[in-house]
Amino acid sequence: MNISIKELGNDLNLISEVQKFLFSQIKKEFGYGYVPEFHKDIKNLNDFYIHPKRNNFFIAMDESNNIIATIGIRAYDKDFEEFKGIYSNDKTASIWRLFVDEKYRRYGIASRLFQIAERFAHKNGFGEIYLHTHRTLPGAIDFWTKMGFKITIDTNNELQTVHMDKNIINIDQLMCTSLQNNHNNYVILI
Repeated sequence: MNISIKELGNDLNLISEVQKFLFSQIKKEFGYGYVPEFHKDIKNLNDFYIHPKRNNFFIAMDESNNIIATIGIRAYDKDFEEFKGIYSNDKTASIWRLFVDEKYRRYGIASRLFQIAERFAHKNGFGEIYLHTHRTLPGAIDFWTKMGFKITIDTNNELQTVHMDKNIINIDQLMCTSLQNNHNNYVILI
């Protein structure tokens, strides 16, 4: 099985397909649809990921060009009171919208997407990466811990939100041999 990973560009048809994929994944994982305060970035992928120079969005596609996974990376832009003065959009990237279709899980696709996003962040001068996830997502905390993240705040709130961060490692360590880079396109050989 060959999985290709590429940067999302300003292709309106592909953007629409990405939006459909993301909302279907959100419905499966969280049980709800579009919520304006949570999903502005999905409705405006251009403004959040495509146009800003230090931001990006990567998609993984199967051999039939179906979207099977996504990840977004952007300069930190949240306004959480507990992180005032800790994270900034100059030095901190943030991970968003890592989803892998359930048929393609356990093949290393999420790990590869994260490696690509981390490499992108390193190349764009970020020194650390922030994310938040939820304890309600099976395997999420374990996955991010394996990727080198540490828990900074476990809110124990209604959404069971967990905030995590990590320092970006040396770029030479970020790509493994089963990932072939071809001018912003990648292929995973599974």
